[in-house]
Amino acid sequence: MDSSREKLLLVTGASRGIGAAIARGAARGGWRVIVNYVRDAGAAEAVVREIEAAGSEAVALQGDVGREEEVQNLFGEIDRRFGRLDGLVNNAGVIGKPGRLDQIESADLKRVFEINVFGAFFCAREAVRRMSTAQGGRGGAIVNMSSGAATIGSAGEFIHYAASKAALNTMTLGLAREVAREGIRVNAVEPGLVETDMHESAGGAARTQRLIGTIAMGRAAKPEEIAGPVLYLLSDAAAYVTGAVLRAAGGR
Repeated sequence: MDSSREKLLLVTGASRGIGAAIARGAARGGWRVIVNYVRDAGAAEAVVREIEAAGSEAVALQGDVGREEEVQNLFGEIDRRFGRLDGLVNNAGVIGKPGRLDQIESADLKRVFEINVFGAFFCAREAVRRMSTAQGGRGGAIVNMSSGAATIGSAGEFIHYAASKAALNTMTLGLAREVAREGIRVNAVEPGLVETDMHESAGGAARTQRLIGTIAMGRAAKPEEIAGPVLYLLSDAAAYVTGAVLRAAGGR
């Protein structure tokens, strides 16, 4: 086990899917974990109980990352309870309604960017304020959850989602260079097709069957297979890795 023990990690959108897998894996690696959620307190508490049953420490904290005030309240609560933050995974995200660009409703477009882009910026800003050695922090690591859609474009389905994730990739590179000498590493992971509730809401098994032929490995990923690269980027094994976008898309 590396020096992650006793460090504190915030995983946004961690009540299910990839976020929950990251939270569980990080706890096994020695991190104390904050399981962030928006609405489903029961699911978040279930993740916390699972982590605690395995002998690790976790707490569930509510907050909609797309709302700046709620992000500030979330980090304020972290300050009050723990007085430190060592890692952030910007995992919270929404895919939006499928359709061509000429069918996109403004409310849906706004919400996709509020969560996927603004939310990541808000959380990263607050994390940097606490981690930066130039601001009295101890350093830390940020991992942004991007998507393979950022380079594919998702034409005819989710180009608003794809564009939001491409923005996240650019933020990853820029922020990594901005804070590299302040003890903070910033990286991203680009998953492909993953078996999660978000995937089910975007077409489920029918969409998987339609896309499976585009995946070199011939299958969708399990959430744990995306958590692994995230945990690597958070770890001391990635001490010289920053500004990287690690694709985990089965060859797609």
